[in-house]
Amino acid sequence: MLKIEGLSKSYNKGEIKAVDNISLEVKKGEIFGFLGPNGAGKTTTIKMIVGLLKPDEGEVVLDGINVWDEPMKAKERISYVPDNPEIYDRLSGVEYLNFIGDMYGIRTEVRIKKIDYYSEIFKINDSLGDIISSYSHGMKQKLVLTAALMTDPDLFILDEPMVGLDPKSSFNLKEIMREMCDEGKSVFFSTHVMEVAEKLCDRIAIINNGKIIAMGSMEELRRSAKEKESLENIFLELTDNE
Repeated sequence: MLKIEGLSKSYNKGEIKAVDNISLEVKKGEIFGFLGPNGAGKTTTIKMIVGLLKPDEGEVVLDGINVWDEPMKAKERISYVPDNPEIYDRLSGVEYLNFIGDMYGIRTEVRIKKIDYYSEIFKINDSLGDIISSYSHGMKQKLVLTAALMTDPDLFILDEPMVGLDPKSSFNLKEIMREMCDEGKSVFFSTHVMEVAEKLCDRIAIINNGKIIAMGSMEELRRSAKEKESLENIFLELTDNE
């Protein structure tokens, strides 16, 4: 589904290597976790995957489509939820969702069903007529999730998706992520919540100082580490060693 090869990105005229020659593959039907300390290169990598940052080197290929050679074709198949959603505060919630629906060419009858379904799951249906500037951070996160999911993406990319969500919404999102992968779609997400990654992900990559230092299933990660009890212990051991 998603293949990254030799991806690199530097800042400050090459003095800061944010992402250093990383390669990975996300398979169809897989939830792939992307973990790392603050400043490790997670968000930079994600922005290169979705076409917001151009790599210095390397390529991102989505199901045979090069994200930078055919950006519109690739983006039609991706939904992205950033760690800090910036949306149009002067629109109402339903106006924003219809704007997204227009961009993706979602038919009206399909759009209505999806908006009703996801806004009910995230409990924002009663607030869709309100101006977005009146929303709390958590409500904005739920609105962006609703917008991302209504496009029915082949690849769902999320950067710290649980931040700001109440426990019920977090649970529902995890259920949706698994259901998507059961249908043959793929999920790629970053998180600092180790328990979520350990229970939810089929495979995990750990990035530190711009380089991937470990990758595999939980069993594979346990075999490569001394601290085998939990993902948190493995993560701390590997990143402390770096």
